[in-house]
Amino acid sequence: MHLHIDVSWLLDVQETALGSEDMSVADYSALVAAVARHKTKLPTLQAADPDAAWRAAALMHTIVRLEPLPHRNSLYAAFVAAQYMDQSGEGIDPPYGALSDLVRKVRDTGLRVPEVAERLRSWKI
Repeated sequence: MHLHIDVSWLLDVQETALGSEDMSVADYSALVAAVARHKTKLPTLQAADPDAAWRAAALMHTIVRLEPLPHRNSLYAAFVAAQYMDQSGEGIDPPYGALSDLVRKVRDTGLRVPEVAERLRSWKI
């Protein structure tokens, strides 16, 4: 199943992830970019029609790198990826601390989408 989300879906996830905290968005164009990126049909020449893990990884990567929120982008990115996988019918069960470690690697080492997707696939339940 290909779940295509929109900016309002991302805002709903933000409300769920961050609760009653400040709901401001610093850069809506980053959310638009995340939506557009996850919808691509040809992420690489080797892989057409990406799976849910690739789409979740693209969302996570874009949010981490572009930081659409004034704060807590790492938490938000992790929650978006997990929520996307779950709503796509492919829930994940990462080891304790592994999801935050993955986000940290995207932020600090420039880990790319294919590697993030592979990690998400390895956690599918």
